[in-house]
Amino acid sequence: MRSRSCSRTGCSVPAVATLTYAYADSTAVLGPLALRAEPGCYDLCAAHSAGLSVPRGWEVIRLPASDADPGHSTDDLLALAQAVRVAGSGGEVDLPAPAVTRRKGHLSVIADL
Repeated sequence: MRSRSCSRTGCSVPAVATLTYAYADSTAVLGPLALRAEPGCYDLCAAHSAGLSVPRGWEVIRLPASDADPGHSTDDLLALAQAVRVAGSGGEVDLPAPAVTRRKGHLSVIADL
């Protein structure tokens, strides 16, 4: 199996991460290398993923490449990255409805599932 190269112009180093933009949310998601190349996603080498910068006002979500951080579930983070990829491509995202346990004005308390 041939590895994919970095998407940056002039860079032929093997890619280690995938970058996805959610333009409507002004968010960039940088996570582990996707299983396959997708339209609208950019594969980046280690140097370009480490030096990633986004426009002012945008948020960057960096997903861990391994289970090194036990405080976060990689399943949840990878599901979020996949949802952003689907939403960024104009597809429908099918997420479970959150369980609202209590409302106060416009604020809601969401149960941790």
